[in-house]
Amino acid sequence: MANLTNVKTEFVIVAEAQAAAVGVNYGLLGDNLPSTEQVVALCASRGIGRLRLFHPDAAVLGALRGSGIEVVLGTFNEELPGLASDPSAAENWVAANVVPFAGSVRFRYINAGNEVIPGDNAGYVLPAIRNLDAALRAAGLQIPVTTAVATMVLGVSYPPSQGAFSEAAAGVMAPIAAFLRSTSAPLLVNAYPYFSYARNEVELDYALFRAAGAPVIDGTLVYDNLLDAMVDAVYAALEKVGAPEVGVVVSETGWPSGGEGLGATVENAAAYVNNAVAHLEKGGGTPRRPGTATEAYLFAMFNENLKPAGTERYFGLFQPDMTEIALQFAGMGLWTLLEGFLLLVNALAILNEDRFLAPRGWSFNEVTGGARVKSLRGQLIGLIYATQYLRVPLIVLNTITILVKLVSG
Repeated sequence: MANLTNVKTEFVIVAEAQAAAVGVNYGLLGDNLPSTEQVVALCASRGIGRLRLFHPDAAVLGALRGSGIEVVLGTFNEELPGLASDPSAAENWVAANVVPFAGSVRFRYINAGNEVIPGDNAGYVLPAIRNLDAALRAAGLQIPVTTAVATMVLGVSYPPSQGAFSEAAAGVMAPIAAFLRSTSAPLLVNAYPYFSYARNEVELDYALFRAAGAPVIDGTLVYDNLLDAMVDAVYAALEKVGAPEVGVVVSETGWPSGGEGLGATVENAAAYVNNAVAHLEKGGGTPRRPGTATEAYLFAMFNENLKPAGTERYFGLFQPDMTEIALQFAGMGLWTLLEGFLLLVNALAILNEDRFLAPRGWSFNEVTGGARVKSLRGQLIGLIYATQYLRVPLIVLNTITILVKLVSG
């Protein structure tokens, strides 16, 4: 098993990732993980604008209040039978886990079950989705409800254009797809090129987004990476069950940096995450869905020591002490250092608003375009989040304005 204790590099692309494209899965299967408040601050400092939670956790949701971070909230798989059979159970679930936080936490999707299909509980997924959707609407909340599946729901995945649900999954997936189509909700798909490589099914470069010189040809479509091919195989399967409008969100993808699995190395993990984020940030979509940006969630926030031994423990982007795990991201250069300085100037303006800005008839509220919140933590997070989409111009503009006003004082 690889020892990563003394490895430390900069996780820069996550810090620069556009929140609209890339989020992170936040799991809790560790006995040495940082506090929820520390995690939210880490997300703010790295520009992580979306998190996926596998199940409700009041402490996590409480820490996310006012952060601006969008949340994909899952149910326990064990809850599906009750949620499916009893509408009041779904109402109670929504009342306990969503309603108390809905005013200050941005829920993106509710995720009914993770990798349940195919399986003994697969038949509970659609009724649970329906009941949760009805409960949310009754509570006045418009939050899409969906489920997460693994690529094993496909009986055929190659070539991507021939993608089709397996016989075991098709009977469940077709009505689920129809419901998602009716509510404009996407299907969540856990897609791991790593496991295809570990089974010796593909070349390493194709799994790591490095196959531009040796692409896979599927009719008129050209693939230089396996993740796009996996997503398009699911799109093809959805088309075959009459749901071409249903979008596909990559709810999990990642590469282990240890654990003694084939190819589970620091170097390969760095290459995969670097290249995946760079590819997703372009927003070009897939060959089958060009121009439709692929929303994706990296797996996972931390190495989690209570997971089964092996590679499962080593998918983290960060160690539990929040140091980066041997992933040298592109973009660590002059701008990264400059941006750190500019953010520091903005933070100092927040801390000294009453002393420096107020006497000049100016406020931090103007700096952030109305993102004023009471706590200092919220102010800092609000500033960082407010500048996600136009980070470079807004930070530069804010800084110039602050410096001019302070100097001209």
